[in-house]
Amino acid sequence: MSLFGRWQRALLIGLPFLWLAVFFLLPLAIVAGISLTESADAVPPYAPLWTRSPFGLEINATLANYVALCRGCLRAYGESLGYAALATALCLVIGYPVAFAIARSAGAWRQFLLFLVILPFWTSFLIRVYAWIALLQPSGLINRVLLGLGLIDEPIRLIYNAFSLELGLVYSYLPFMILPLYGALSRLDESLVEAAADLGARPFAVFRRVVLPLSLPGVAAGSLLVFIPAVGEFVIPDLLGGPSTLMIGRVLWQEFFDNVDWPAAAAIAIVLVAILTAPLLLAQRLAEREPAV
Repeated sequence: MSLFGRWQRALLIGLPFLWLAVFFLLPLAIVAGISLTESADAVPPYAPLWTRSPFGLEINATLANYVALCRGCLRAYGESLGYAALATALCLVIGYPVAFAIARSAGAWRQFLLFLVILPFWTSFLIRVYAWIALLQPSGLINRVLLGLGLIDEPIRLIYNAFSLELGLVYSYLPFMILPLYGALSRLDESLVEAAADLGARPFAVFRRVVLPLSLPGVAAGSLLVFIPAVGEFVIPDLLGGPSTLMIGRVLWQEFFDNVDWPAAAAIAIVLVAILTAPLLLAQRLAEREPAV
């Protein structure tokens, strides 16, 4: 390979890494540095991480934010992971049959059904959440219909609780589960399914031993796309969850904007990234692994 070819290859490979370093690693390093400082009445509102003195450079790093985090935010992390895991499971249970049906439909219907899946993205995310508020509130459409049908005597509390929170998460992130599952199922080799059926396997056995294993990369990718953003979600817990639901996105917002405690907010963000690293790597490995055919 010529010298020009080597430089061209190095440039093509290096540009994505440079992009990641500048727009991901560098901001993450800055946030990590802020998390090791103390809150201060200054602009920006934290003490410098290092200062110059006659004796040289003095490091002012402290772990006080992480100690306080362990004392006060464990419940928020636990509830965030629980709500996100439940939303991911519900999206998988609902999304898998939908993706399977789309993958098995005829060409014209398949395009139309995919259009319906992505149709909510044409509307603002915030407007869709506010629409659920109008539907779920005591004087909303759902309670009015139930009262009109005589199924209930008084309005049911459908909003500002765990139910409305999970409903909002599942509704918002369901397309992110369906699309990767559809991609995996549409590439499924039909001859394997036919061979299993010809060998006497029942439909459930064909699904369990052939279809499901071959679609695991799509399951992993869809679970990743739902679970990761759902853990740090702020808008849905704030608008639909009410004060009784506690998720780490709301805590992060309160520390950053209400309390103006940037070091505490930075520590919360760094710990959240650390917690999500393990499932992120696991899901990425499963998504990249191609099953043997």
